[in-house]
Amino acid sequence: MTTSGVTLRLLDRADKEILKLPRTVKGAFFDFQHKFRANPHTTGLKLQQLKGDHRLWSARVNDEYRALLLRLADDDWLIVSVKHRKDVYNRLSYGVNQVTGGIEYVDLEVVEDSVLGRLPGTTVQTRPTPEPQPSALQPKPLFTAWTDRQLTELGVAEPLLPVIRTLTTEDQLLGLVEYAPQLTGEVLIALFDGASYEDVLDQVTRPVAATEPVDPDDLAAAAERPATVVTTTDEDLRGALESGDFGRWKSFLHPTQAKLVERRYSGPARVGGGPGTGKTVVALHRVRHLVRQLSPGLDKPVLLTTFNKNLAADLRSRLLELGGDELLSRVEVSHVDQLALRVVREAEPGNGKQAIDDGQAVREWRALLDELGEDTWDPEFLHEEWTQVILGQAVGSRTDYFRARRAGRGKSIGRAERAEIWQLAERFTQRLDRLGRQTWDQIAERAARLEMGREQRIQNIARQREEVGGLDNVHLQDGSGGWLRHRYRHIVVDEAQDLRPAHWKMLRAMAPRTSDDLFLVGDTHQRIYKNQVTLGSLGVNIRGRSAKLTLSYRTTRQILRSALGVLGETTYDDLDGGSETLAGYRSVLNGGLPAGHAFPDWDTEREGVAALITGWDADTDTAVPHEQIAVCVPTNQMAMEMGYTLKLHGVDAVEIRSDGPNGSAGVHIGTMFRFKGLEYQRMIIAGVTDGLVPRADVSRLCDVEPTRYRHEIQRARSLLFVAATRARDSVDVFWHGRPSPFLDSSWVKTERGGR
Repeated sequence: MTTSGVTLRLLDRADKEILKLPRTVKGAFFDFQHKFRANPHTTGLKLQQLKGDHRLWSARVNDEYRALLLRLADDDWLIVSVKHRKDVYNRLSYGVNQVTGGIEYVDLEVVEDSVLGRLPGTTVQTRPTPEPQPSALQPKPLFTAWTDRQLTELGVAEPLLPVIRTLTTEDQLLGLVEYAPQLTGEVLIALFDGASYEDVLDQVTRPVAATEPVDPDDLAAAAERPATVVTTTDEDLRGALESGDFGRWKSFLHPTQAKLVERRYSGPARVGGGPGTGKTVVALHRVRHLVRQLSPGLDKPVLLTTFNKNLAADLRSRLLELGGDELLSRVEVSHVDQLALRVVREAEPGNGKQAIDDGQAVREWRALLDELGEDTWDPEFLHEEWTQVILGQAVGSRTDYFRARRAGRGKSIGRAERAEIWQLAERFTQRLDRLGRQTWDQIAERAARLEMGREQRIQNIARQREEVGGLDNVHLQDGSGGWLRHRYRHIVVDEAQDLRPAHWKMLRAMAPRTSDDLFLVGDTHQRIYKNQVTLGSLGVNIRGRSAKLTLSYRTTRQILRSALGVLGETTYDDLDGGSETLAGYRSVLNGGLPAGHAFPDWDTEREGVAALITGWDADTDTAVPHEQIAVCVPTNQMAMEMGYTLKLHGVDAVEIRSDGPNGSAGVHIGTMFRFKGLEYQRMIIAGVTDGLVPRADVSRLCDVEPTRYRHEIQRARSLLFVAATRARDSVDVFWHGRPSPFLDSSWVKTERGGR
């Protein structure tokens, strides 16, 4: 933001420093930035150069605190720190990183104090020295395997090399990372976690490297590169400082994220990554970027969609935070089933059938089999066969069903069995028609057919236009309800791993097949429904346009390690026929170990959860608002019982429903499914008991239907993984009786209380 020709920017790390300042100082800082933009040379600001440095300046925030600024150009300033006046003359280092071309700033005294504080007795040499020789009495330094040259080639800040050479423990490393430039921290953590030099170069450094030669003296050019993460507007600054880490997503994008947001893609593109890596943030900023490229108008040519109502409501709220009504006015935000239902109702205005979910549909299958006296088939198997094969492949006849592929379905069935299933499927659809009901799979499949037909008509019109030299055929357009065109120019999909095949057919047909058409984000490790797809076979070709985010901004290293253990050795797909891993997935955030809590029965377990929350409330130093605490459980009945127990202990609870929290004040309670896409400071996962996680009926499939068993176990693991990674600060897992087999020793070792 500029006033009177002055530009004032805030460096990424500086906002975290300001957040820790007393409230009165933060208030004074807001006043300071307004005055500085108006006239940096106002007498009260006391703007002056620091001795011995023509680019580093200080200015008065209040009587006790000073802002440190780099002068990038005559009227272009960058705030790198806000310090107490006694610390202004610390040993400060700034410069342009030769790899990324971005501006980096380090307070060497703060870094050294942080490292020293992690291990009393350690000394830090502030000048380059020969690499220390480990002895039998001294722990081996962490980074002896890499030379200074290798570390700087990876992007490590050169002034920190002497400190890095003294590090001997993970705790010391995390102390340095807290204050080091971002790339330095990411490189060191990746090396510490076992990545090779080549892997770090490829996965961490190259994605953020400058594409042009870097002039170390040109700070103005460096400030414009993606690696210099800054904010310049009052609104962004206030949002970042008032919301803390929860609000930073609006203002500060990692350079890797920024590149994905702003890149032009020649067709559909996909961004993957583990929980907390900012996939949804990338999707939201991508929407804003696409809207900014639009011509003026009143239409909504951009669709932002996801798989359920709860997440769609959250996306709408966050998009409003990001760009206000102006941005929201050009974007349609809708969950994908709602979108499909609207398409069907537009085409069939008399269709008043009630939509039912999978659970209700399975009950209808069971009722049909009971009426027929048929006990050969399992209702869940029939429902999945109908949805995934018959509806999923748009099979329209028995003959087509005989030829349909059943890859991944596990149980092999012959021609006679297919004939039986087809007859049962016909009876099932007739039953639903009589009852005036339809499943969401039926709605999605019908919407896909309608949109594919619409796309075909658009393509026919285009061919006719080409044949007559570009003129429109009025008669061909007539009866279409207006000049026929695609519903959207751009489509952005969040949580892509949970969409059905028919959803993808529908979405593919809704936008023209051109550049920047479809942009999807998702992680198959977090798939919580049974919708496994191969995008290429559905017309969504992402080959060569896939990227992966690997840095978690939410989950601590301690939580991440335990959560990854939940996934086990299972192989996950990449949405396009290949496999996907979380290799390189990492965090630079430090925190406490996850805790396990064992109890003899469900009643005492609920009491244990209540005791934990009331204990947190009693500690005024660490208490957090109840809205930042979540309790998730395996079933709706358990959620009701947990809420009742908490109320008896004076703890208000808010139920998480399909459209979000049912209230504004209280601990959030719901099933694991409800917490997808959400985040909390403290997460409690209760009822993680063998027979509940996974369900007992899943275990019974092991010998009968091994393929289906593997899929169900993978889904159950993913659900627990999702729940564990909703947490920022702490995770507490409760169980009664025998713990879930998904909990490895990292959870059970930390077992506390209960027995």
